[in-house]
Amino acid sequence: MDTCQSQSSSPFVVRDQITHCTMKLRQTTGMMEFCLEVLKENDPSGFLQISDALIKRVTSSQDQWVKGALEPKVGADFDLSVSTDSLLQTILQLDFIQGKAESGPPVPAAPLLQLEKCCTRNNSVTLAWRVTLPVGSPIEGYILELDDGNGGQYREVYVGKETMCTVDGLHFNSSYNARVKAYNAVGVGPYSKTVVLKTSDVAFFTFDPTSAHRDIVLSNENQTVSCNSYDDRVVLGTAAFSKGIHYWEVSVDRYDNHPDPAFGVARINTLKDMMLGKDDKAWAMYVDNNRSWFMHNNSHTNRWVSAQFYRRMSRGGKRNQ
Repeated sequence: MDTCQSQSSSPFVVRDQITHCTMKLRQTTGMMEFCLEVLKENDPSGFLQISDALIKRVTSSQDQWVKGALEPKVGADFDLSVSTDSLLQTILQLDFIQGKAESGPPVPAAPLLQLEKCCTRNNSVTLAWRVTLPVGSPIEGYILELDDGNGGQYREVYVGKETMCTVDGLHFNSSYNARVKAYNAVGVGPYSKTVVLKTSDVAFFTFDPTSAHRDIVLSNENQTVSCNSYDDRVVLGTAAFSKGIHYWEVSVDRYDNHPDPAFGVARINTLKDMMLGKDDKAWAMYVDNNRSWFMHNNSHTNRWVSAQFYRRMSRGGKRNQ
């Protein structure tokens, strides 16, 4: 116990003694609060780095209390005392114990996007990634996300086990932010760093062999199409449009009045063995031996009312043919 007995009745001396005692109490209270915060530390390594220094600081504070005992400066009319026994006892009872985290496999680390393999072609983007750190529980898959090309919200475009993905049908002349994360039986890991990929300003495309009917023959680097069958056959282009107004030219090298060549736009799942425009998934102009017609969902329209055809050409989700 540090006791302050009065030798002088000066109020200034009393005020000085009160200020000194208050400062000591604040220092000790601050030390207590700091110790309590340290006990909440969840990181064992971080805890060990400061535990020794904290124990020395508590011991030093105790010594300072003893060495800094206040000398009596006030008169006998005053008997002020400050007891620190309970406070010191509480500090000495602080026990620094290193906590041990529960063992178990962690979630996967953030994948690393392989920029040398990420690229764009027309309005499609290809992304590749890999995992940098091994994990105890095997990775079950990945989640790839893209924004809307205009800095908007992200959306999932791929969920699976592959580490490479191509996303088609994006907007032309747009910059997309992409990120990927991995998941396992424990949970979902953090996102990778974001990569920005810009689609082409304009579309460059050819005929797509994978979408062609088997009777269609492609040549001239897939820029020329021919067919010996008199039945209707369809082939699509390699670029998919989701919005905007697009322009291209088609030249007919030979026409013998038997086939009716058709050109237009279509959804990817349009039928390949009937004339383009006969189902509800395509909008087309076709030419017979007399005139050209516009057709959608097997409904014919004269050429002079072509505005409706062009409006539909610019709608999203259709491919050129």
